[in-house]
Formats: sequence, C-alpha cells, structure tokens
Amino acid sequence: MLSINPKMLPRLDEIEADLIARRDRAIAEGWKGEIEGLDLTLTFLRGKRAQTRHAIQMNGTTPIDLGMPSVPART
Repeated sequence: MLSINPKMLPRLDEIEADLIARRDRAIAEGWKGEIEGLDLTLTFLRGKRAQTRHAIQMNGTTPIDLGMPSVPART
C-alpha cells in the first residue's frame, strides 16, 4: 500500500489541478478513453489524499519513518 508523506499534500493539489486541466482538454477534443483514465486517476488521487488527511487527524502527528530493519549476520 502506498503511503503519502503529509508534507506532499500540497503537491497532490497541484497534480489534481493539472489532471483537471488535462481532463478539460480531453473533453474539448472528444478523447473519451482519456477522459475515463483521468477520471480514474482523479478518484485514486482524491482517495489517497483523504486517507492521508484522516491518518494525520487520527495520529495527531505526522508518520515517522523507522527505516528498514536489518538482519543480524550469522556467526
């Protein structure tokens, strides 16, 4: 599952604005397949943004990156 760093939420807003502009162009050009793809992408983006905002509210803090665990070497 992809987790979004809360610091990236403003970037998701920029991406959404770009997708909406691309969708408007696709409508003007009559690109039905492109419209469907952009609608799907917008749905996923909005869902991920809502999920991230919800996680921030539930935790009260931003997530902490614990890094990858290491496996001790065998002796």
